[in-house]
Amino acid sequence: MKTSRFFLPLVVLAAFLPVGLAQQPAGEIAQVDRLFERWDSTRTPGCAVAVARDGHTVFSRAYGMADLEQGTVNTPATIFEAGSVSKQFTAAAVVLLSLEGKLSLDDDVRQYVPELPDHGVPITIRHMMTHTSGLRDWGNVAGIAGWGRTTRVHTHAHVLDIVSRQRALNFPPGREYSYSNTGYNLLAVIVGRVSGMSFAEFTRKRIFEPLGMTRTQWRDDFQRVVKGRATAYETRREGEFATNMPFENVHGNGGLLTTVGDLLIWTQNLETGKLGGPEFLEAMHRQGRLNNGRTITYAAGLRVEKYKGVPEVSHTGSTAGYRAFLTRYPEQRLAVALLCNVGSVNSGGLGHQVADVFLGEAVSGAGGQADLPKAATLPQGELSAKAGLYRDTSTGEPLRLVFRDGELRLERGGALIPLSAAEFRVGTSGRRLMFETSQGEIRPRIREVRESGEDSVYEPVPEFTPTAAELAAYAGEYYSPDAETALVAAVEEGKLVLRRRPDTRIALAPVYKDAFSGGSLGLIRFLRHANGRVMELSVRQDRVYDLRFGRVQK
Repeated sequence: MKTSRFFLPLVVLAAFLPVGLAQQPAGEIAQVDRLFERWDSTRTPGCAVAVARDGHTVFSRAYGMADLEQGTVNTPATIFEAGSVSKQFTAAAVVLLSLEGKLSLDDDVRQYVPELPDHGVPITIRHMMTHTSGLRDWGNVAGIAGWGRTTRVHTHAHVLDIVSRQRALNFPPGREYSYSNTGYNLLAVIVGRVSGMSFAEFTRKRIFEPLGMTRTQWRDDFQRVVKGRATAYETRREGEFATNMPFENVHGNGGLLTTVGDLLIWTQNLETGKLGGPEFLEAMHRQGRLNNGRTITYAAGLRVEKYKGVPEVSHTGSTAGYRAFLTRYPEQRLAVALLCNVGSVNSGGLGHQVADVFLGEAVSGAGGQADLPKAATLPQGELSAKAGLYRDTSTGEPLRLVFRDGELRLERGGALIPLSAAEFRVGTSGRRLMFETSQGEIRPRIREVRESGEDSVYEPVPEFTPTAAELAAYAGEYYSPDAETALVAAVEEGKLVLRRRPDTRIALAPVYKDAFSGGSLGLIRFLRHANGRVMELSVRQDRVYDLRFGRVQK
């Protein structure tokens, strides 16, 4: 049932439909409608999507419900939360201040945020904009402490408090890329301190109002009534939904309340520079550069890369049950905005499917096997000999290869396609694994060449089946001042568990010696003193590399 087209009064619906829509081929409209069939119902949440060409909207529709309790349908004018699509607006505010000489993108952040500890090397504003600062993600640290995002009303005061307690960085600034919301929350704080007005007020006066983005604001007060806002949902089981709203006041990393129409206005400005001018556009699209000279895809809240061989500027977004995607194809002068209020939507995948419809021949046949290097043929025994467990020599992160159905594969990932006896490609991606044979080793080391930083080296390690005595050696209480929390390791029914107040129990699965999988808590490693006694516990996640818990002596 087509909620957005048949349940709205025709006179109201007409107000939302763009002039250019009538000229859009019926085949393209039908193709997009099919992409959203699952969400085109009065029984589900859904999405709004809009497409612009040459700055003119040519497609704008909505699917599903904005509020399942009240029976309100989604429309193209419905307000959703944009998740990390918001970051480009935060970056834009900082760039505007830099063009006015109020700050420099290469300034040390501590000049504006003295709460940030001195880590012995400057962290610049540009580092934070390109996710190369090394700052731990505050949300992950809070989650390790048991207070993850949406579990309590986090504010920027919480962010500053958590940041002020971190005794280490994930890595030296500029060494690699690691996505961190912390940097963008601090950017919002900096805008407020430098401009003399709140971040929300600055962006309203300097960006939203000048561009005519009349339905855009920040969720700086989650209790504020926002008329026309969709409620966010998560899928519990097929046909059953539960609300999943972002009950927090942190913003700048996310928290933009907006519509697909306003997003198209914004991304068109990133094409024309009507607001900001050429220098603004250059700064927004300048990709980050690592200390080793490599250029990364991330710019100022924007990913600048190629999609099926076509230049693309985009970003996805995810907060609570909201999902978002905003993309632009400069050569085709095409833009797509997608906003959803259901957490199970893959916004990047769905948004690209919409883009495919309108890009047409520009991407037809692209992204297949034709452009990839030809695979080599290796003996089955040579492939199977490489299977096994490896660990990153720097971070301890495990990597397991399995030999299955005649293929060497990542245990959690795609097949490894041999390009030679030593070089393998992961599926159709650009990821490469190089096998480096060393004398005396049963299995070779693996070197992964990474665009996002220094190469990773993995060494082969044996599987670990700990004895009762080995498990007992880990038992004890461990405390982290960074997270202000304690983890208690205990052996229960022959297995190692971690307990955290008030009632969290985390079962640990052995990976290799002294390393365990802690499920959502991440990789848990027990670190030993020179005398062999376990003295520390380290937690590693994708955005927190090595959070140390010291053993409490009793």
